[in-house]
Amino acid sequence: MKIVQKSLAIVGLAALGMLFINAYQNAPTDENFEKQIINDYNVYAIQMPSYLDFAGEAVPLSNPDIYERMDKELLVNTYWQSNGLLMFKRAKKYFPIIEPILAKHGIPDDFKYLAVIESGLTDARSPAGASGFWQIMKATGREHGLEVNDNVDERYNLEKATEVACDYLLKAKKSLGSWTSAAAAYNAGNYGISKRLKAQDVTSYYDLLLGEETGRYVFRIIALKEILSNPDKYGFNFRDKDLYTTVPTYQVAVDTAVTDFAGFAKQFGINYKILKLHNPWLREPHLNNSSRKEYFIDIPREGYYQTTP
Repeated sequence: MKIVQKSLAIVGLAALGMLFINAYQNAPTDENFEKQIINDYNVYAIQMPSYLDFAGEAVPLSNPDIYERMDKELLVNTYWQSNGLLMFKRAKKYFPIIEPILAKHGIPDDFKYLAVIESGLTDARSPAGASGFWQIMKATGREHGLEVNDNVDERYNLEKATEVACDYLLKAKKSLGSWTSAAAAYNAGNYGISKRLKAQDVTSYYDLLLGEETGRYVFRIIALKEILSNPDKYGFNFRDKDLYTTVPTYQVAVDTAVTDFAGFAKQFGINYKILKLHNPWLREPHLNNSSRKEYFIDIPREGYYQTTP
């Protein structure tokens, strides 16, 4: 009898524990949340959209291999939820910087998603040395007029790096004839894509047999475009206030050496860390500037950071 009573007590405690866990999981995260968040841990097949395109160029989804490759990227990026949610958050912060530069050069807006797959909208550095949001190699940056050295590396200047990416893409489009091939060339190079098109006697990226990285490249861009354009459809739940925002800044012109950026930062009511966060292209604690070149340093406007004196 005692054994039965103990067993019932254990079952009762377990049930009560599950009740508390369930109540905690279902508790609203914010009393002002306009949408009810549903904890749905089932995995579903993704319904393929009837039409997809990149930069206005249709994806030939009627081809079985194209359908499967597109399906793969939609699945992978939909169910990598943590990464997907980070992309939504970062896109809100950085797309407003990228979009007007693309538009200025006549580059289709879809190319902002290329930066998403290249770097995850971070100042990444690849094992091969490609750096920044647009993953520009050192030689490519210098060829396009960027300053790249140990002291200053403008591949980490988002505006200037986007200008370089635009220049590269325009030349690729002119050489290869389509925006889709130009996007692929950003990964494999103009010569690499041109050589394969000629060798395989085809004119479309979708007709090429390529290695895995370049073969997936455009499909990944299109998948991120589709998902980031349709969060509800792909199960991403967030409020606008959950997304990251840009801190307003103003620019300070500097045409001399700066011996100590920690001291420089304090003149503007910020610290070294904040200065570097807004100017990642400044690679060292000082600025050499023996040529007396004019640089423009971003300083966050007052009231956005709290610093300890």
